[in-house]
Amino acid sequence: MSIAAPRSAPNIESMIRVNQAGEYGATRIYAGQLAVMGDRGEAARAIAGMARQEERHRAFFDRMMAERRVRPTILHPLWDAAGFALGAVTAAIGPKAAMACTVAVETEIDRHYRDQLDELGDTDPELSAAVAEFRAEELEHKDAALEAGAEQAIAYPVLSGVIRLGCRAAIALSKRI
Repeated sequence: MSIAAPRSAPNIESMIRVNQAGEYGATRIYAGQLAVMGDRGEAARAIAGMARQEERHRAFFDRMMAERRVRPTILHPLWDAAGFALGAVTAAIGPKAAMACTVAVETEIDRHYRDQLDELGDTDPELSAAVAEFRAEELEHKDAALEAGAEQAIAYPVLSGVIRLGCRAAIALSKRI
């Protein structure tokens, strides 16, 4: 008979830090896209709506960081610049590339939030509820971007792959640094 190893406690501080950094990065991506696209067109209106939701997510994690005294990632200035640049570049390529960016980011965020929910179990109901709610909204963003033609963007597989790799790196770094 084997005895299962006890499940290690989730690192809540790391989860809050990385989630705040990710939501902040998302607001910067959308800010970069809207700076290029303005408020013209259906894609820009959809992006503006997504940006409002991301801002609400970020505000939740800002509050949670303050309440629980979680230090932010020291990479915040990098995510500020990198997020805005990614948004601006993808929007400059065109609306479908901006939507391809959303699909790539939200694919990785879905995986990240799903893993967090599995790790959290019932240890932190407030955090679990927020992550589940925000994950559902991120999936709505992904679906909307797919409907808007994300997969028709120029060099979609390459663009998506590079953005997804960058997201995975940002998640790994923000958990620790």
